[in-house]
Amino acid sequence: METVETIISVRPLLAVVIATAASLLIMATPRRPNLRETWSVLGAVGTFLTVLSMTPQVLAGKAFEITPFVILPGISLKFRVDALGMIFGTISSFLWILVTFYNIGYMRSLKEHAQTRYYFCFAVAIVGAVGVAFSGNLFTLYFFYEIITIFTYPLVAHHQDEEAYEGARKYIVYLTGTAKSFFLPAVVLTYILAGTLDFAPWGITKGIFPADANPTLVTITYVLYLAGFAKAAIMPLHNWLPSAMVAPTPVSALLHAVAVVKAGVFCVARVMLSVFGVNLLNSLNLGLPTAYAASFTIVMASVIALTKDDLKARLAYSTVSQLSYVILGVALLTPNAVTGGLVHIANHAFSKITLFMCAGAIYVALHTKKISEMSGIARQMPFTIAAFSVASLSMIGVPLVCGFVSKWYIGLGAMQAHQGFFLIVLLASTILNTGYFFPIIYKTIFEKPREGDPAAHYGSGLHEAPAVMVVPLFLTAIGSVVMGLYPDYFLNIIKAVDPDYLLQMAKAVFKS
Repeated sequence: METVETIISVRPLLAVVIATAASLLIMATPRRPNLRETWSVLGAVGTFLTVLSMTPQVLAGKAFEITPFVILPGISLKFRVDALGMIFGTISSFLWILVTFYNIGYMRSLKEHAQTRYYFCFAVAIVGAVGVAFSGNLFTLYFFYEIITIFTYPLVAHHQDEEAYEGARKYIVYLTGTAKSFFLPAVVLTYILAGTLDFAPWGITKGIFPADANPTLVTITYVLYLAGFAKAAIMPLHNWLPSAMVAPTPVSALLHAVAVVKAGVFCVARVMLSVFGVNLLNSLNLGLPTAYAASFTIVMASVIALTKDDLKARLAYSTVSQLSYVILGVALLTPNAVTGGLVHIANHAFSKITLFMCAGAIYVALHTKKISEMSGIARQMPFTIAAFSVASLSMIGVPLVCGFVSKWYIGLGAMQAHQGFFLIVLLASTILNTGYFFPIIYKTIFEKPREGDPAAHYGSGLHEAPAVMVVPLFLTAIGSVVMGLYPDYFLNIIKAVDPDYLLQMAKAVFKS
């Protein structure tokens, strides 16, 4: 594939600037909550519309680029919107709109403190996510990766009690420690070996390393990247994620569906495909070891999820497991598997944000976090439990919901790679997902509430969370179904990542 046609445009920078302006306006209006929250909504909508305006050209195989600052020769703040970045940029900006409305209902219903700080940090975290999505080189990627970590720390510590500070401390130590100890040295090594920090502009096969680069140093650099992206939560660098569950539920939704963990797996995919490239990863045999590490995480995190009675904790370990689907797909290095891994960035985001928003709605309405106390709550919260059930089916991988699309393509990709072991991993994961989601669905819908359960306490009438919370979670659940029935939007973006490579999916899967 030749170099992608590049359009010099301010629009990539504008997406970041709009989100940044919204965060500053939030901070400037602390005593006017309606106006403060209006800035959040306008910032989210403005950012999304800016991202959406670039989609037609990206689908046509073009890229947008701008370099606002050159710091040193070869080191610059550079933004580039290509097909790979458009996947993450689209979901982070769109879901920010829905989560903002959900935030308003959650924070006001619980009369939470420090709401201005909360909304400001939330907005800056999205700035970081959009910056990561549209980074044009490794320096910019590192800069915005760290912005996400720094500005989500106050969100994790929001409750300002001992448990919150402990969870936030582990969060910041894990993420900044690994970034500075591994990610940053990997960037330095890349510059020494490749002579550039820019991402490959010609697709995902060639990468940026020259043919004569020392293979041992390239391998070391690759391992450093994997260790440095702790946001991807590959075991054993996953423990920060369940600990971060002390945060308010909308923050958990942000952490586990939009900004933080998606930034992690997106960075892994970006570096594997746009820095190393499929050909180099194949020649150095780096793909399969990565796939085995992801498989271990998929299965073990699911096993741990089975043991959790706290709903957010169960969802947290589910996230650890599901993130590794993205890494598994990309690491298999076949067209279908890469497609399945990349589309799971979007599919998991919609379904998991639904699950976390449902958990928050249950807490606001019925004041419970324990699965064992949720018998019969579908009678009070039919819309919330319906949305939770749909998103759970997506995580399990049931046909007609978007999670199935991801597993289907990864399974096809495993067969393309002649790696039947990973089909077993997918099957085991599906069984385990069923094991920790289906009992929740059954309990909430079919079990009768016991004396003392919230469903018994609140009676038989409707007792949903405020509509401003329920409507967004219902919309994301519908989105999971729509993306399962009509997955073409994100699949077409993925095809534009590298048509010469990814369109091979049309070829026979079983060809030996």
